Amino acid sequence: MICIRNLNLLCSRAELANLPEGKLLINTINAFSYNNARRDVLFEEALTKGDVLIPDGISIVRVCKFLNGKSRPKERIAGWDLFVHEMQRLNEKGGKVMFLGSSEKVLKLIRQKAAIVYPNLEVVTYSPPYKPQFTVEDDLNMVKAINDANPDLLWIGMTAPKQEKWAYANWDRLNIHCHVGTVGAVFDFFAGTYKRAPMIWQRLGLEWLYRLLKEPRRMWRRYIIGNLMFCVLVFREKLGF
Repeated sequence: MICIRNLNLLCSRAELANLPEGKLLINTINAFSYNNARRDVLFEEALTKGDVLIPDGISIVRVCKFLNGKSRPKERIAGWDLFVHEMQRLNEKGGKVMFLGSSEKVLKLIRQKAAIVYPNLEVVTYSPPYKPQFTVEDDLNMVKAINDANPDLLWIGMTAPKQEKWAYANWDRLNIHCHVGTVGAVFDFFAGTYKRAPMIWQRLGLEWLYRLLKEPRRMWRRYIIGNLMFCVLVFREKLGF
């Protein structure tokens, strides 16, 4: 069972610059994904057996300290931080980036914006079928699209835990040489279809509250019930049961 105190987490944004080259699966964890991983074995494996795990949640940062964890992150490293770092790094030398996920509408906006912000990047996109579970044929089509593109950077955005589970389950079939990040909402942030919380909210560790206030009907279960569940699970881990 996944335990926060045993997680090997990236501890600062500066460490992003020291990630090794080559095929690397980079996932993020927050209170929501931790809750889900406690009851989803494949998701737990995807998070704990990936190559890099990033604390995308101020709650994870604070709880690592509270539990005297193996890793003691100094700061929250959002999926957006990873995205900006990797995109800038690749743009400096030029290359191909692939976006797998979301709708054609969002992907079109991503292509348009990337052409302006990251002019040295060739952008390839693929919108998978919108369904709760992919078929074997769906998986093969996505794997083929990725392998044919042979990108220098791959982003997967299909919301958690779907994106992490898909990347982990199909990892050995991806004949690529690049960093792969599962970044979910970053697709919408970059496309401009969803506005991220103002910087002051981010610095205070209240981005989750901003999202709750903006979309209470959609987010109340995730952030009210989910956060309470997270606190219970953390105290259980602290007490050893």
